[in-house]
Amino acid sequence: MPHPPAPFTCTYDHISTPIGTMSVLVDAEGRVRVLDFEDHEERMQRLLARHYGEDTVTVKSGRVPQRAAIASYFAGDLEALDDIEVATAGTEFQRTVWAALRTIPAGETLSYGGLAERIGRPTAVRAVGLANGSNPIGVIVPCHRVIGANGTLTRWHGTMTPIGLLPFASPTARTAVGRPMRSARPPYDS
Repeated sequence: MPHPPAPFTCTYDHISTPIGTMSVLVDAEGRVRVLDFEDHEERMQRLLARHYGEDTVTVKSGRVPQRAAIASYFAGDLEALDDIEVATAGTEFQRTVWAALRTIPAGETLSYGGLAERIGRPTAVRAVGLANGSNPIGVIVPCHRVIGANGTLTRWHGTMTPIGLLPFASPTARTAVGRPMRSARPPYDS
């Protein structure tokens, strides 16, 4: 049985975006540990407990330095999140999938099968899908750029999130919900 992780402290912040408020946890080294929309708070707490244990993470409120990059991303700079450092728990396979997600360029999508091939596990499509759905650092680790083999959006752990992120996806993903969008530029950025 693996040893429990060493205790660590994170700063917890809420960041307003045009498609909802995000909650973020950043460790003392400045690495994002968890990022998700506020309406997924219960999921965030569950992932923290599963990956780090009940009493491992001490949380304090504060402003995180990643605020500016996140604001820039939602203002249309789709590469603004590329240099943000992340640290995740999870299995070795999950971390491999999450690292591969960060190699999908902004404005492009990849199928689950394509992602499985990219990590050298072409028959692990379902496992890739499960890892994608367990991603604790949404948007920065862009699980929203993965689509079904037929080019459509697939099941999402959230509610409005995939539709809200469509302005930041490829033309294929933007039409995947059955109504094409005219531009990759967010409608609120005029």
